[in-house]
Amino acid sequence: MEKLRHMMNPLDFSVEELESLFDLAGEIERDMEGYSHKCDGKILATCFYEPSTRTRLSFETAMLRLGGKCMGFADASNSSAAKGESVADTIRVISCFADICAMRHPKEGAPMVAASKSSIPVINAGDGGHQHPTQTLTDLLTIRSLYGKLSNFTIGLCGDLKFGRTVHSLINALSRYEGIRFIFISPKELRVPDYITEMLRQKGIPYEEVIKLEDIMPQLDFLYMTRVQKERFFNEEDYIRLRNFYILDKEKMALAKENMFILHPLPRVNEISVELDDDPRAAYFKQVQYGLYVRMALILTLLNIK
Repeated sequence: MEKLRHMMNPLDFSVEELESLFDLAGEIERDMEGYSHKCDGKILATCFYEPSTRTRLSFETAMLRLGGKCMGFADASNSSAAKGESVADTIRVISCFADICAMRHPKEGAPMVAASKSSIPVINAGDGGHQHPTQTLTDLLTIRSLYGKLSNFTIGLCGDLKFGRTVHSLINALSRYEGIRFIFISPKELRVPDYITEMLRQKGIPYEEVIKLEDIMPQLDFLYMTRVQKERFFNEEDYIRLRNFYILDKEKMALAKENMFILHPLPRVNEISVELDDDPRAAYFKQVQYGLYVRMALILTLLNIK
């Protein structure tokens, strides 16, 4: 019997395993029809204790495209959590009904607790400000598809680098590849956490912290924009003061390389002007498509379906 495997953190998979996953996602992109019955008879449970549109629908679409079915809840108030049921008990029950589970939770580590009690594979679909591994897989696949490789480039990460779980996951994941240079663009209040810069220092990976986006635009191969997340702030005043700190528009993009790509985990608020949506360097909607392919590949991999 195959050992049960979960996806809690992008680092759960080796670089070689990720390459195989991305190769599979590429095959799915080229031949979606060929994979349309791979999960016949399988059920995905989406347990979302926190609101989500893109991630939940992407998981559900991935399973439906593979021929499987979906069940679950999109809000903790619609589940037995509202009655006080623990995550551990919920996953034990879900394990009786489904073959695989995608879980989002506002508490860091909750999906890990679920995985420790589960008899089916569990995918962390986001836990608080901690991890969002399938967004990171999406980001890595997007970079690899656009750039041709996952090495030797400069990436700027801009906006909320303190609370942004997508940013934290991506930095950790990219730190395993050669020749990556990071530029962190944020106000002082939203700087990347110390544990991340300490990790980069220990590994000898170059990084720079700046406040002005314009100053470093010409150096970038990728610009990863993020929104300032209202739900992570403790007070309204700080959010209002910082929410419009960075707005990427045509004027700033004029400073960028002709082949620099803009990424964004979405949802966008106003940090990228809609006037850039038709710019060939705007790759954030392509990211959504790659997210579908990589989640299909991950479901197949965790269910050990060839």
